[in-house]
Amino acid sequence: DKELGDEYGWKQVHGDVFRAPMHLTFMSALLGTGLQLTAMTFIVILYSITADIEVENSQTLSASLFLYAIGSILAGYYAGSFYTKYGGKKWVRLVFVTSGLFPALLSSVVLVVNFLAIAKNSTRAIPFGSMVAVLAIWMFCVFPLTLFGVIVGRNWAGAAEFPCRVTAIPRQIPDLAWYADPSMIILLGGILPFGSIFIEMYFIFMSFWEFKSYYVYGFMLLVFLILVIVTACVSVVSTYFLLNSENHRWNWTALLASGSTAGYVFLYAVYYFFARS
Repeated sequence: DKELGDEYGWKQVHGDVFRAPMHLTFMSALLGTGLQLTAMTFIVILYSITADIEVENSQTLSASLFLYAIGSILAGYYAGSFYTKYGGKKWVRLVFVTSGLFPALLSSVVLVVNFLAIAKNSTRAIPFGSMVAVLAIWMFCVFPLTLFGVIVGRNWAGAAEFPCRVTAIPRQIPDLAWYADPSMIILLGGILPFGSIFIEMYFIFMSFWEFKSYYVYGFMLLVFLILVIVTACVSVVSTYFLLNSENHRWNWTALLASGSTAGYVFLYAVYYFFARS
């Protein structure tokens, strides 16, 4: 039995908690892009609530593209500050990864879908001129703003102010209980956030696949705020389980535990497509 005066659990890893995570550039880009997309989604939902129905249907996509481009400053600022706090030096590479991570993933999916639409002679295929316009927006807006954000973030908010000194030698991680295993935390972490948006996802998919208009944006905003709060709580609880088990490699697990919600949403989308559409 451990006495109250002994150091155990999270107290044992105070010298490793603020150690730089693996793949620091990629994590910084993910965090910055996530903050950018969260802010964009929140503003777009507010815009959809206040705009007229006719205006909303014709301009929401343009507003989303504009807000994403402007939000590149926010992504670069947070990614640059996080990267510098943990001792990152290759900030030029960070700029390219942060500015190109989400556009590259989205463009890959859109190109595949567009080629299939062209092969089927569909009128929904995106014109080549529109693709060039989007590329120009990335080159002359997204990339420069991300660069500006990274420079500001690393110079204004990049100072490491950790309350504990990081030890030179990483502490060995002991054997973990099944519920504290990172893979188990990641697998189970997304269930609660997905449960908070399950009903809303049903109505969104129903309006999408049945070609109906969706107008309940006030309820969507409420569900979105609940999702943000629940996701943050899941990350905090996941970090607590890891540190209490003397596992100081908490960064990626805390990120992926809440991020696994996207996996459950994807699986539900596949199920809805084959079972309901």
